Amino acid sequence: MATGPSYRVAFRRRREGKTDYQQRRGLVMSGLPRLVVRGSLRNMITEIIKAESNGDKVIAYAHSSELTRKYGWLGDTGNISAAYLSGLLCGFKALNLGIKEAVLDLGLHQPSKGSRVFAALKGAVDAGLVIPFDEAKLPNQKRITGQHVVEYAKFLSSNPEMYQKRFSAQLSRGLKPEELDTHFAEVKEKIVSSLKKTDLPNESNKKVEEAEETVEEN
Repeated sequence: MATGPSYRVAFRRRREGKTDYQQRRGLVMSGLPRLVVRGSLRNMITEIIKAESNGDKVIAYAHSSELTRKYGWLGDTGNISAAYLSGLLCGFKALNLGIKEAVLDLGLHQPSKGSRVFAALKGAVDAGLVIPFDEAKLPNQKRITGQHVVEYAKFLSSNPEMYQKRFSAQLSRGLKPEELDTHFAEVKEKIVSSLKKTDLPNESNKKVEEAEETVEEN
């Protein structure tokens, strides 16, 4: 361990490998909320966080388990498809709260091309959030929709024993792996239809307000 009068002990979270303070400073100085994506083996968490003087404030939050509880997702909740849907869900929640722009906060994640972090980013961008990103880092559409799983399941269908062993978890939840891409599209549509706001109600409200102002003037 380094010693001497000029040695400075690193902050605790830096010593524990939890926070890159140099990266965090740059993100906070942008003045924009942060899209924070974190994952475990089984779940994905996507948040829109704003830094304030008294600490971070979570503005919008989506956990991949919410896909199962509210939208009928039968696939795994820790894969690329679930990461995308979690990002989409969080993106719509943020937009409905008036957040339009954000910056991606990778934390201590290595920015691996096509990873779950970038799948969640793609979901948030598709929801309508404006977030700077490198197109080359995003996973391809086949992996997001689970098409590669569909193709693999069809390949294994000739071997029932291996097929059952490999896809036992999905089958136990009532999902045939050959239909994963179709199921993904259905769940995505449920999220979009339940959370996406149209301009029509706003226009209607505007007309009502204008009518009320006219009545008051008369």
